[in-house]
Amino acid sequence: MTTQQDQTQIKETKASRTNRNLAIGLAVFVSCMVGVAYAAVPLYELFCKVTGYGGTTQQASTSPVDIIERKMTVRFDANVAGGLEWDFKAVSKPVTMKIGETAEINYQVTNVGVAPSAGTATFNVTPLAAGIYFNKLDCFCFTYQEVKAGEAVKMPVVFFVDPDIDKDPNLATVDTITLSYTFFPKEREEAALTETQNNKAGPGAES
Repeated sequence: MTTQQDQTQIKETKASRTNRNLAIGLAVFVSCMVGVAYAAVPLYELFCKVTGYGGTTQQASTSPVDIIERKMTVRFDANVAGGLEWDFKAVSKPVTMKIGETAEINYQVTNVGVAPSAGTATFNVTPLAAGIYFNKLDCFCFTYQEVKAGEAVKMPVVFFVDPDIDKDPNLATVDTITLSYTFFPKEREEAALTETQNNKAGPGAES
């Protein structure tokens, strides 16, 4: 006959087993997501480009047909992550344009190091909700840029703001958008990807 104390112990054992399984499951899930984050970078970029998630801008092949009277000022921000000896800045001043008009501006990178180096730029706009309406016809983002020591390279961006932004009530009062780029060293991205691949392959994979 099972006593009340035995029943209590059984319940505690089941609860402990459930909590342990849940913890293991969460750990596996987190590990898988970290791996997927690196392995599915192209898919993540595609998702961002389609949805404008996180202020990610869009890529366009043609300029819009319609130009509306509402104006938008676009400012330009430039950043360099650690490990890259580059001076990166926006050469062009902020531009004020009618929505639907196409503009071309320039950033510039100068390698202030003593050796050639390469990096790739990520980007977004603020306010983040404007990302889906900010379209680029030409851009240097997501492609490796190699710059020789002491070399200065101009990097053009051709863009427009989609007139559909005027139909978005959440952006009705927005009159300024900031386009921001951040360059990361090529070596850091390659090292992170290699480490992730080695971890997935398991011990002894390189031998």
